Amino acid sequence: MNVHIAIVEDDDAQAATLEEYIRRYGEESVEIAEDYAAGYDVIFLDVQMKLLDGMETAKRIRRLDKEVLIVFVTNMAQYAIKGYAVDALNFLLKPVPYFVFCEELKRCIEKLKSREKHFLMLNTEDGVLRVCTDDIAYIEVLNHRLYIYTEEREIRTYGTIKDMETKLPPQSFFRANNCYLINLAYVSGVREGMAIVGKKELAISRAKKKGFMEALAEYYRRKNI
Repeated sequence: MNVHIAIVEDDDAQAATLEEYIRRYGEESVEIAEDYAAGYDVIFLDVQMKLLDGMETAKRIRRLDKEVLIVFVTNMAQYAIKGYAVDALNFLLKPVPYFVFCEELKRCIEKLKSREKHFLMLNTEDGVLRVCTDDIAYIEVLNHRLYIYTEEREIRTYGTIKDMETKLPPQSFFRANNCYLINLAYVSGVREGMAIVGKKELAISRAKKKGFMEALAEYYRRKNI
């Protein structure tokens, strides 16, 4: 995926270091001007700058762009608490080691990937239907037909659950048994070998139970990054 990164840093040496880190990581970076225009995915923002306070800059940016990931770069850890006001993803303390920077950039990319939309083109009795996978709660196979359930409707199509599994984002969907593919985002709990999905309780096979629980935990770990 293409990631647009901005560095806002009045220390030329520190800015050069971060730019070199990004080049080493394999991404391109650009320096942002004071007049912000939405279009970046990640901003590495210095908290203390000579001409403009970084925290105030972040507030201005956040008013214009609710989605951009902001990572503060500072030599004063006490600014971390203030970062909650602008929904900062994290703080990096100067001087920033390359390994620490890479781990943070990986974290940002994971979060950006989790936001990506995936769509399925489904052949139904009423024609071809385009469905966002985020809207699918679970998929059931019954009598060689696939039943796709969203919060609003039931969609019937043809195919195998095995083929459908290959078309879905693996980080979001898990095959609980031979009959069900479950969107982990819709799982509100697990009880006595059953996944609670909305008002439904869907069986998890014994062989899949451990993998299901691990996938569910990993899903929520990524969502909380």
